[in-house]
Formats: sequence, structure tokens, C-alpha cells
Amino acid sequence: MAVREATVRFGPTEALSDLSVSVAPGEIVAVVGPSGCGKSTLLRCIAGLQPLDRGSVLWDGVDLAMVPTHRRDIGLMFQDHALFEHRSVRDNVGFGLKMRGRKAAERDRRIDELLELVGLGGFGNRAIPSLSGGEAQRVALARALAPSPRVLLLDEPLGSLDRARREHLVGEIRSVLREVGQTALHVTHDQDEAFAVADRIAVMRSGTIERIGTPERVWHDPGTAFVAEFLGHNVISTPEGPAAVPADAYRLVPTNGLEPGPPAVVFDVRFRGDHTVVTVDTAEGERVRLRTGEPTSLRPGDAVGVEIDPERVTPLGEDPNPA
Repeated sequence: MAVREATVRFGPTEALSDLSVSVAPGEIVAVVGPSGCGKSTLLRCIAGLQPLDRGSVLWDGVDLAMVPTHRRDIGLMFQDHALFEHRSVRDNVGFGLKMRGRKAAERDRRIDELLELVGLGGFGNRAIPSLSGGEAQRVALARALAPSPRVLLLDEPLGSLDRARREHLVGEIRSVLREVGQTALHVTHDQDEAFAVADRIAVMRSGTIERIGTPERVWHDPGTAFVAEFLGHNVISTPEGPAAVPADAYRLVPTNGLEPGPPAVVFDVRFRGDHTVVTVDTAEGERVRLRTGEPTSLRPGDAVGVEIDPERVTPLGEDPNPA
């Protein structure tokens, strides 16, 4: 599946701007970015729910411009799982198969297979209102996979769940998609979710894809200040230009008057359970975030020395889309 030079305008605003992306068979691509960057618009265009003003959506090189949504052979999974509450779990999973005219015996085999796959074996006769949020999303996943779509589109599917359930379920989703070899495009604003599920990550900004690559590549080489800051890295000035520094690449050192140069000043300290985030104002006038796993008694206003691991300072390119 490929999107080529896609542009969508809503009045004077371009929701998508000359955007191109492809998803290989069996690949999971996660699209991340801030609210309003065009993530959901991209999914709607692929699904045929939003026409393009320019560009194309292609299957094996064939333009889908004139192909309606119900003939595009896609599966859809949303944050609002949109299950039929008056139908059983089994009937929900088999709904798409029934609409496609599959025989009852074939439907039953496929439903049983998928309920086992998503960990809901024995839930077939349960009522939808009796399910937890995580269980309902598993039913939604099984329903989306039932017709064996060419591509599965997931739009913030875990956004309504609490953090613990979300972290557990995202691993299950990846395992299920891997097991069936499902091609998928997963849209989320949560970078942790994207890193956990995807083979490649695309970071969107203002209707375009600013960076795309494996999770490791995007994390270690964000490319631009926007991507670096979106991932939570610090962006600092160096003689060679801007550079990205992850929060855990810093080390706090005590100030005893022996270190060269003036110390940094603590601006904020936030305990996060397994680590602490310390925000400091450096002598160079930059505010940076440090992540430490060590206990700290630092308080705002304290002076502290800061060291950076030079191996983890990554040069950044020019901003391709300056404000």
C-alpha cells in the first residue's frame, strides 16, 4: 500500500501537504505527531472516507480514487471500539464475515480462531456491556481481522484505556498482528505506544512526514529539532549547530568549586517512580531535562554540575518546515 503526494485542504488549511508513505506487506507502521498534524486525515484518505485534492492512494500500483470504502479491503479499529452492544461477542466478531456472505461453518471456524488468538476463548456468548475496556478492544481487533483485510488501519485504538491496560494491550496487539502477518498502519499520539508496536515510525508535522525509519533510527537520529523535542530529547546549541541530547545522557555532579565554569541551577524536580526528571537552567542560558535513576535531594534553586556523554550528542539538520 502506498500514498503518493497526498494533499487535502479544508478551506485555506492544508491538512495533508504533498505527503508520501508506503507500507510493505506484513509491516506495521506507526504514525505519530501532535494533535492537528493530519494523522487521522491520512487514515481517512486511505480508507476512502476523505477525498484527496491531489495525489493518490495505491494498491499494487492501482489508484483507488474511484474505489469506495467497502471495496478497499481494509480493516478499521478506533478508540471508540463501536461494537454492537445488542449483539454477543461472537456476533460482533462475525459481523463482517456475514456481510460478505461467508457460510455459517466457515464463519464459526474463523470466529473461534480469532477469539483464541486475542485471548478471549470462551467469551463468545458474553454480552458487550459486560466486558472491560481492554476486552472490548480485543473484540474490536478480532472483528477487524476477521475478513483478513489487506491492511488494518488503527486510529488511536488504546486512547480510552488507562496506562497500565494500554501498555499491556499494545504488546498483545503487536503479537497478534505478527502472528497473522497483518499489514497495518497505526496512528497514535503516544510515542511509547508507537515504539512498542511498530516496525517503522513516521513522525508527522503540519500535514507532512518529517522523519520515518525504524524506532531505533528515529530515536538515535531524530534529524530535526521538531522530531527531537517531540521524542522528549533536549535540543542544545553547539559550535557546529543544534544537536539532540536524550534526557538520560546527562549526569549530575556535585558542585565543590573544582569544576570549571559556573554550575547549572535546578528549575524543577519531578519524581516518576523508577526515575526522577530534573530540569535545570544551564550557564549557557538553556533549559534542559535530565533523567536520573538515582535518588536525589535536589530542590529548585540548588546549584548543580552537569556533564553530558559526548557520544550521545546527535547533530540535527535544518528545519524543513520553519514556523
